[in-house]
Amino acid sequence: MEHEDVDRVTALIKKVSAGRTILMVEHNMNVIAGISDTITVLQRSEVLAEGSYAEVSKNPLVMEALHGQRRCGAHRSAHMSTTVEARRSLDANGAPALEIAGLQAWYGESHILHGVDLKVNRGEVVTLLGRNGAGRTTTLRAIMGLTGRRTGSIHVGGRETIGLSTHKIAHYGVSHCPEERGIFSSLSCEENLLLPPVIGNPKEAMSLDEIYTMFPNLKERRGSQGTRLSGGEQQMLAVARILRTGANLLLDEISEGLAPVILQTLAHMILMLKQRGYTSWWSSRTFASRRHSQTTSM
Repeated sequence: MEHEDVDRVTALIKKVSAGRTILMVEHNMNVIAGISDTITVLQRSEVLAEGSYAEVSKNPLVMEALHGQRRCGAHRSAHMSTTVEARRSLDANGAPALEIAGLQAWYGESHILHGVDLKVNRGEVVTLLGRNGAGRTTTLRAIMGLTGRRTGSIHVGGRETIGLSTHKIAHYGVSHCPEERGIFSSLSCEENLLLPPVIGNPKEAMSLDEIYTMFPNLKERRGSQGTRLSGGEQQMLAVARILRTGANLLLDEISEGLAPVILQTLAHMILMLKQRGYTSWWSSRTFASRRHSQTTSM
């Protein structure tokens, strides 16, 4: 939600709380600061701390769990390895990874995109920034052919894809990670990782060992049902599944609803992938954690 939406919801909760018992599930301490009588902090299904906001917010274990800060204030990096492998090779033609000109898109009779022009060079991390309804998600979906009618031009690696179906676009080395993540509930974490095929050059696809080195949490939970992972772990799994294919990434709202420590982990992941030569384009509503990317506003 936008900041003003959070303020409205908080005010509404205060208004209706008189004489009522309300149980909230929330990761943002600032949201619950002024409305909660008691806060219980969970980690890995166990109670980490309990008390008032003043008590919980000063608990060093809580700060480490939510913000990645140890008692001495050092940054926590145990969630992800910092190992960086060799960079990916670039296409000989030197074309941009993604180039869009005059893109228009519809959902049925609703005309959503009105002439989008964008270019993403190889190895760049580019953020598509805008408010709800600005067209960020629709732009990513249109690139993959997941909207209705499309007009204009979309070049992936120098090849025109505006007239192609989604499965053919994917084979040009671009993959979409939707906001809802798309984890298969009937499969384990590792089975979710092994499901997608390698697209393009097999040398550019990350092995299972490389994935587990980058995301130690996923290795620990590899036998767990995919949808039983925490929200942050599911987001890691959704991104890791793309990395198994060797494709570049279109990431839709990967920071949505996640705790600060998980946001730090994902931000470090994006920078590590940039060092390997991956191209990443992600959409967001806020400037948080975007300082290492180029930003395009909608």
